[in-house]
Amino acid sequence: MSHDQNFKNLILDYPRQALEFFAAAETADIDWATARITPVRQEQVQERLGERFRELDTPLLVEWPDGKRAALLFVVEEETQPGRFSIHRLAHYCLDLAELLDTERVVPVVIFLRPGAHPYQLRLGGDRQPPYLHFHYLACDLYRLPAVQYVNSSNLVARLNLVNMAYAPEQRLEVYARAQDGLAGLESNWDRRLKYVDFIDGYARLSEAEWEQYRREYLATSDQREVIMGMLSYSRQEGLQQGLQQGLQQGLQQGEALLLRRVLTRRFGPLPAWVERRLTDAEPAQLERWCERVLDAPTLEAVLADG
Repeated sequence: MSHDQNFKNLILDYPRQALEFFAAAETADIDWATARITPVRQEQVQERLGERFRELDTPLLVEWPDGKRAALLFVVEEETQPGRFSIHRLAHYCLDLAELLDTERVVPVVIFLRPGAHPYQLRLGGDRQPPYLHFHYLACDLYRLPAVQYVNSSNLVARLNLVNMAYAPEQRLEVYARAQDGLAGLESNWDRRLKYVDFIDGYARLSEAEWEQYRREYLATSDQREVIMGMLSYSRQEGLQQGLQQGLQQGLQQGEALLLRRVLTRRFGPLPAWVERRLTDAEPAQLERWCERVLDAPTLEAVLADG
């Protein structure tokens, strides 16, 4: 599971709800009826920042066409492991974007999915003067937020993330049920429903026993029962089909490797360890190329050559 990509998709699909939830301290007084949110084009940022460009960061530009307020740039980053978070990198990135877009109105936001220590501010200076550079950011520690405060939220991003919040073990199925109810009730687009039912399931990770208990005790009485059953049924069917396709592909690959191993043994005798390793680790395209050479190449090295 790519947590970075999951949250990038979530923020781009629901930018207003994402900013209201993840950056509540900065967005509480925004009149969204007069505001326009535009994702900053990756090509524009990548061209200017080069190697410092981070594809999975999500800069959102909030503008007011009527000119009532100056534009605000929100730089939203998801960090699964807090120990890997670099406040220096974030500060550098925000300064780069501020220069690129010629603005000083930049709001850095970091979403922490898992517990762990991380710095909340950066101070650069000497001994006598106040810090010459003081940088901090809005931190959303998802794992600390009490799920009970958001179970009835009309913010879809909050409802989808209930399963990532803090709750007692005995509340696990209730939290999952409220997340599914929120998705079914707040999102009318079928494709997005299917997309985010997988988001909820991926982070909830219910066991089969828990799933059956949810179905008996929660789904049966839900006002969104028909919608949720349709979403979950389709999602599980898609997952099964994908698993079958992957299994079939893996079986074909293993069969091709076995046939190639037999032909190589007949031509060149017992195979050395390095050949066995190459056959075991080979990608399907490599196996196909080697099969085309196996009858004509004069040596093992020639058969298994790269390219």
